[in-house]
Amino acid sequence: MTKTGGKGFSLARRLYTSRILGVALGLVCVSAAMYPLDPAPWVWGFMWFNGLIWPHVAYQWARRAKRPYHAEHRNLLIDAFLGGFWIAAMHFNPLPSATTISMMAMNNVAIGGMRFLLAGTAAQVLGVGVGLQIFAPAFIPATSPLQLYACLPLLCLYPLALGWICFRQAHTLGRQKRELLALSRTDSLTGLLNHGAWKDQLEVEFQRCKRQQKGGAIALIDIDHFKAINDTYGHVAGDIVLRQLSKMLRQNLRATDVAGRYGGDEFCVILPDLPLNRAAVVMDALRDRFATLGYEQNPALKVSLSIGLASFNPAHADATLWLNDADHALYEAKTTGRNRVICCGNGKPHRELFNSV
Repeated sequence: MTKTGGKGFSLARRLYTSRILGVALGLVCVSAAMYPLDPAPWVWGFMWFNGLIWPHVAYQWARRAKRPYHAEHRNLLIDAFLGGFWIAAMHFNPLPSATTISMMAMNNVAIGGMRFLLAGTAAQVLGVGVGLQIFAPAFIPATSPLQLYACLPLLCLYPLALGWICFRQAHTLGRQKRELLALSRTDSLTGLLNHGAWKDQLEVEFQRCKRQQKGGAIALIDIDHFKAINDTYGHVAGDIVLRQLSKMLRQNLRATDVAGRYGGDEFCVILPDLPLNRAAVVMDALRDRFATLGYEQNPALKVSLSIGLASFNPAHADATLWLNDADHALYEAKTTGRNRVICCGNGKPHRELFNSV
C-alpha cells in the first residue's frame, strides 16, 4: 500500500462516522425546513438518500478508489455541493441555512484548512446555483420554533463529534511524534541512547554540576579486542556481546545514571553525584561481572572491558573537556594491559585510585 493510499484509507475511515452523524442530523434540520414547502416526492427521496445512504456510498467509493485520499476530498466537495443545493431548496430559511453553511465550513477547515474551505465554498455556491435552477427562487425570512429545535441537534452534537475526532487525531500524532523522537535518540541494536542523544545529556549534566556546584563522574567503556571477536566468531556473536553489555548496564546502574552507545564497541555512562572512588567501584564491579560472563552459543568466547573514568572538573569550560578526560583515561587503560579501570582526576589519568587486572 502506498503512503498516499494509507493516508486516504485513514481519512475515509475517520470521516465515515462523522459523515453518518452529520448528514443524519442535517436530514432532521432540512426536513423541518422543507416540510412546510410541500416538496415533490422525488425531493423527499433525494433528501433521504443524502441523509441515510450517501455516507455509505461515499465510504465505499473512497475505499475502492485507486487514490482514496483524493476520492475522499471529492466526496467532501460533493457534501458541500449538496449543502448548497439544500440551502436553495429551503428557500434560504435563515437558521437552517446558516447552520448548514457553518457546519460545513467547520468541517472543511478541520480537514484541509483555508484552501479547502475556499474549495468547499465554491462547491456550495455551485450547489446553490443548481438548486435555484430546479426550485423557484424565493426567500423565507422567518424560522419557525419547530425548525429552530430541529437545528439544535446539528448545532450541538456535530461540533462535539468533530472536536473529538480532531482530539484523537492530535493525540495520535503527538504519540507518533514522541515515538519518532525516541527512535531518533536510541541505538537500534542496544536500546541505549545513541551518540548524539548521550552527548546532549552530558551537556545537561555538565551545566547542572556547574550550576549546583555538585560533582559526578562519566565513564567510557571499550570492549577489548572486539574486532577479533567479530573476525573469529562472526558479527552475530559480536552483536550478542554488545546487547549483553547494554543489558548489564541497564540492570546494574542506578535509575539516575545515563548509559549510551558511543559508537562501535564503545559505551558511555553518566554517573551523577557519584564521587570518583565510588564510581570506580561500580565500574570495576561491572568489569568483573562482564569478564566472567559465559556465552552458551560460544563457550570459548571470552570478553573483557577497559574503562576510563573522569570526575567533574569545575575548571573546565565545557563538557567536551570532561569527555576528553575520560577518553584519556580509557586510552591509558587500553595501553597498559586492558581489562582494567583507570580514573582521571584533575585532568590526569592515574592508576593508584583504582586499578583492576
